[in-house]
Amino acid sequence: MRRMLLHSPAFGRDLRRWLKAHPDTAASIEATLEQLSADAAHPSLRTHTLRGRLADCWACSAGYDVRIVFEYTPHKGQEAILLLALGTHDEVY
Repeated sequence: MRRMLLHSPAFGRDLRRWLKAHPDTAASIEATLEQLSADAAHPSLRTHTLRGRLADCWACSAGYDVRIVFEYTPHKGQEAILLLALGTHDEVY
């Protein structure tokens, strides 16, 4: 089941900042977002739940030290993925 990806304003800022500093990772991030939409539990994403202040959120890997933080949310009667943050492990956690 494909899920719609919704971008929060913070994710949009993070993505623009990240791609400006690391333009060579654009294809990898695009592929990760495509895989996330198609199957968020795919083993290549290493999707996991978060704890602490991000307890209701999930994260997946978009490269060696690149993480995408998201949450599942209803949207127009279907489950969607709200993208919240993108950055290194230390930046997003």
